Amino acid sequence: MAVAVAAALLVATAAVVGYAIEHSDGTLFVSAAPLYGRWGPHVGPGTAAAIALAAAVVTYGPSLAARLPWRWLLPATWGTGTAWTFSLALIDGWQRGVAGRLTARYEYLQVISPVNRFHDIPATLRDFTHHILIHSPGHWPAHIAGHPPAATLTFVYLDRIGLGGGAWAGVWCVTVGATAATAVLVSVRVLAGEALARRAAPFLVLAPAAVWMGTSADGYFAAVAAWAVALLSLAVTGHRPRTAGLTSGLLFGLTAYLSYGLTLFAVIAGAAMLLGSRPRLRPLPFVLAGLTVVPLVFTLLGFNWWEAYRLLVTRYYEGAGGVRPYGYWVWANLACTVLIAGPATVAGLRRAGVTTVRLAATAPRTPAPLTPLPAPARRPGSTVTGAGAGTGTGTGSAAPRLAVLVVAALIALLAADLSGMSKAETERIWLPFVLWMLPAAAFLPRPRAWLIAQATLALLLNHLLMTGW
Repeated sequence: MAVAVAAALLVATAAVVGYAIEHSDGTLFVSAAPLYGRWGPHVGPGTAAAIALAAAVVTYGPSLAARLPWRWLLPATWGTGTAWTFSLALIDGWQRGVAGRLTARYEYLQVISPVNRFHDIPATLRDFTHHILIHSPGHWPAHIAGHPPAATLTFVYLDRIGLGGGAWAGVWCVTVGATAATAVLVSVRVLAGEALARRAAPFLVLAPAAVWMGTSADGYFAAVAAWAVALLSLAVTGHRPRTAGLTSGLLFGLTAYLSYGLTLFAVIAGAAMLLGSRPRLRPLPFVLAGLTVVPLVFTLLGFNWWEAYRLLVTRYYEGAGGVRPYGYWVWANLACTVLIAGPATVAGLRRAGVTTVRLAATAPRTPAPLTPLPAPARRPGSTVTGAGAGTGTGTGSAAPRLAVLVVAALIALLAADLSGMSKAETERIWLPFVLWMLPAAAFLPRPRAWLIAQATLALLLNHLLMTGW
């Protein structure tokens, strides 16, 4: 509880200092620091559904997650997470909350309608880097310039198959993005045991991050990256190492061409490799083979990833990124993270950090905590299986393994923070990393009390602020 209070003080400090800076010299370019949005209390069509769904998950979520057969828990997590995200988005109404999000002037659909600048895809890819800088002729809108072209091509192809426009784009991002929670559960189960995965499930559903998962393309990016790690986790624990490894590599390659910053997922992938069974390196050739496919295709079509990233850095500092003060955002970004992860995640991360430190301190003498988990096996009269089952708050042998995974996500996020390339708007940009921190709540006792805190925060954020994404 103390760490949650400290996190709340961090958010309050960021808000007060941010207000002072913005009203003094206007260098933050946000109206509701540290978040990108503005004050605007409101209710909407999604209000009743969001409150009812939150109450249902708080009341029944932990018990259902413990009892449901695993094959049903995964789709239940996806379906409930989708409903939660849509209900939050609809608090702002259908047009503002879903259909209009990706048609704004900075967004991807700007280059599809009314004029489709991707009608000749190979030619556009060859010419892509010539329009990144602000002073270049016909420069791309901010989000197109700020991401590799696979991000925009997703919506181009949706348009080509008859699913064009902001409504379909929004529905795509929410429904695909919600599968990220399922991917995280798959990874936690095979790397840290089913008991901890089941404890984490309600927190993955009822996350404040859902406020920005609907409707943001970064939610879709988060799902692709999450499934890349999930398939890698399956591969390194002996589940179809060739097929899962190859598919994981394909998705990691796609991830790098959806967002430059998601190359930091290599840290989380490294943790999954570390936690794998021996011989954990056996799938690596298949992962690397899959990893080369997407970069090779884009390179042959004329897109230079490294040149585009170099130009993006220049563009970033030509715009608001060159004005926003690093000295404020390097810590205020962490306040944003508190708001999207919620108090339960913060409290769980403290426990994960303590566990990781203890593991590091004892590693030379007792390396056993990271020995491979046994294959999941059903216990008589119980639906909870695998290592760590029956350990209450997850303090058994599986706990250090989950701690390594969530701390790896935190390290990746801190690296993004220190880079200075994410000053503000991180409530959207860091969604892919935060999703891997949410399972830390599995370490906490009294899950219903923490779920109430998570849901209350999400509902307050969406009802009090007109968020920018």
